[in-house]
Amino acid sequence: MRTTYLSSLDEVPGISAEDRACLAPITDLFAFRANDYYLSLIDWEDTKDPIRRLIIPSIGELESWGYSDPSSEHRYTRAPGLQHKYRETALLLVSDVCGGLCRYCFRKRLFIGDAREVKKDISEGLLYIRDHPEITNALLTGGDPLLLETGRLEDIIGRIREIDHIEIIRIGTKVPAYDPYRIVDDPALLDTIRRYSTDEKRIYIMTQFNHPRELTDVACRAVALLQEAGAVVMNQTPLIRGINDDPEVLAALFDKLSFIGANPYYVFQCRPATGNRTFAVPVEESYRIFEQARTRCSGLAKRARFVISHATGKIEVVGRTDGFTFFKYNQAADPEDLGRFMVYKSNPEAYWFDDYTDLVDEGRVWGPEDDAPDRSAPPEMGCTPG
Repeated sequence: MRTTYLSSLDEVPGISAEDRACLAPITDLFAFRANDYYLSLIDWEDTKDPIRRLIIPSIGELESWGYSDPSSEHRYTRAPGLQHKYRETALLLVSDVCGGLCRYCFRKRLFIGDAREVKKDISEGLLYIRDHPEITNALLTGGDPLLLETGRLEDIIGRIREIDHIEIIRIGTKVPAYDPYRIVDDPALLDTIRRYSTDEKRIYIMTQFNHPRELTDVACRAVALLQEAGAVVMNQTPLIRGINDDPEVLAALFDKLSFIGANPYYVFQCRPATGNRTFAVPVEESYRIFEQARTRCSGLAKRARFVISHATGKIEVVGRTDGFTFFKYNQAADPEDLGRFMVYKSNPEAYWFDDYTDLVDEGRVWGPEDDAPDRSAPPEMGCTPG
């Protein structure tokens, strides 16, 4: 099936002319992209439809809140298009295109103006990896690597496989949810996975299914084909207001993922990116939803960890009492932080780890060039579509 991509709300039949006019200020600021397959999953009669909320702009995105680079990725850029934050893992930004643009994207900056973080020529990044034998994992991301032309993707994977100390290649993608036909209808892509995902050096496909309705028959078929080609499939998702912030919905997602063998991996706290206030859930509420969802699942479905992908590392929320919330570094930019356990007084209004700490004042997280997030009230609007 040929998927048709759209980059203007004028091409979306489910949106009225009045709503398009109202949403124009958002699309002027944050790009829109979708396709006919994914839009077909929306119940247009339901103004709160979670798939609609995920892909169609909403007025709340204009609220002044958040950062352009909420996890301070710029601090870990070691070569053009390459980030090295954790000892064993290098991240390569290889694509500036996605199958759709998630409205809560934490890398909106890549789709605003003349973004230069993505590099088509990865030669300098590969030289850096070659010079750092401690790196065993190469993560391809962007943008979405599976939106690259198959020959280009194969070239990238092949060049990485020439580096002996790279054991795992990870591909971060939402294509199985946004456009599963990209996988189902391209045997060359599956041949590439088959060629380079070996018994001793696997390719991991890190999918992003955010809601159980994205797991359609064809999406499950795409996952199965990737698995049959030798890839290990794991899923990660942010916890997003109006999409999966319901324990029953999140549990259904965990269950269905486990049924098809796409292991639940991370559930992320929504990052405080510019425009994300309308999607954010406070940390402690997110943790409650996450734990309530896990109580509804089998052991195989409850393997995900709830983490904050912070500038200093992946900080897991591991528990709370009436008065305190408990954290642990699951990954850390500073090796001395690995496994560190932290206890902070409960803060029901906290949306990010910094809301529990004074790290901003110490300068350990945000430098003087970074603006503090504006958590003021949203601007008044004359219409409320979405």
